[in-house]
Amino acid sequence: MTSPYAKELEVAQLAVQRAALLTKRVFHEKAKGTVSKDDKSPVTVGDFGAQALIISALQANFPADEIVAEEESAQLRADPSLRDQIWEHVRSTRLDDAASEEAVLGGAVKDAEAMLDLIGQGNSQGGARGRIWAIDPIDGTKGFLRGGQYAVCLALMVDGDVKVGVLGCPNLPVNDSAALTADIGANQTDDEGRGVIFSAVIGQGATSRPLGSGALAKGQKISMKPITDLSSASFCESVEAGHSNQSESAQIAQKLGITKPSVRMDSQAKYGSIARGAGDIYLRLPTSKTYQEKIWDHAAGDLIVREAGGQVTDTTGSRLDFSVGRTLASNRGVIAAPAAIHSQVIKVVQEVLGQK
Repeated sequence: MTSPYAKELEVAQLAVQRAALLTKRVFHEKAKGTVSKDDKSPVTVGDFGAQALIISALQANFPADEIVAEEESAQLRADPSLRDQIWEHVRSTRLDDAASEEAVLGGAVKDAEAMLDLIGQGNSQGGARGRIWAIDPIDGTKGFLRGGQYAVCLALMVDGDVKVGVLGCPNLPVNDSAALTADIGANQTDDEGRGVIFSAVIGQGATSRPLGSGALAKGQKISMKPITDLSSASFCESVEAGHSNQSESAQIAQKLGITKPSVRMDSQAKYGSIARGAGDIYLRLPTSKTYQEKIWDHAAGDLIVREAGGQVTDTTGSRLDFSVGRTLASNRGVIAAPAAIHSQVIKVVQEVLGQK
């Protein structure tokens, strides 16, 4: 008997793997095609190309599903040279395994115009009804540009609940037991022993496997590390101070008795790292009263951590709500930790933030 969401999981993993291959190729070129969106965050050839490849896989296999994705195609229609640069990568990026490439992913994108159409199909407004995929083609673009951590992220939500989550992290160690180091946020390019795919299906646990270039490598179950003494715990947070309040994180760590310095890295690689026990706690504290987290920045990681034995909530203790649109409008901040200590972490978070 086929397990629930087996096809969705296989397609998602292969789509993320193929997109990750494109991002790695782009990184190793000198000209990364960086442009700027209205919000001034960097966008690269890798973002657009990876999104096109992932949407092409989803369209080939699940044509009725909606898609929420970060990038829009209007900018590329106004910039033919950038479009052509991206198209060259999309056209030439293939998995080494022909069966995986053709049967599961549905073959090639036809031409540059079809690529633009695909990129533009990520415009769903999300919501609480139906099957909706959330894509962040490169989560942590600044990490990507400096050779630090980034992730290719894909999640399936059904009626607002995350059912499948996949993260491709080209610069994380393959070894699940490798401890997080202070320099993991930069100069961690995809040399030997790096590149991992994290995945989870609701009710089926979480898995890691080496990131490859053909058929999927063998996976192994992962779980969060049991914590008996919080003083030995480690926590992750964003590199960018604008993404999380780092001074409040330091106060929380002190109150919890955590003595290790925080590990700062970009992207949902933080979720994957704590899910396999390389780290313990992920804090993303609000930096403004108006900012709303995007669903593509958290959907896959949220499921992977919960399936690995963790708990993920906002700073009030409420589960992340992916059913209200393209943002987590009902939530403020993110706290991820092993289930056994999550309530203890939340209590201290609320004390520091003055929410009690």
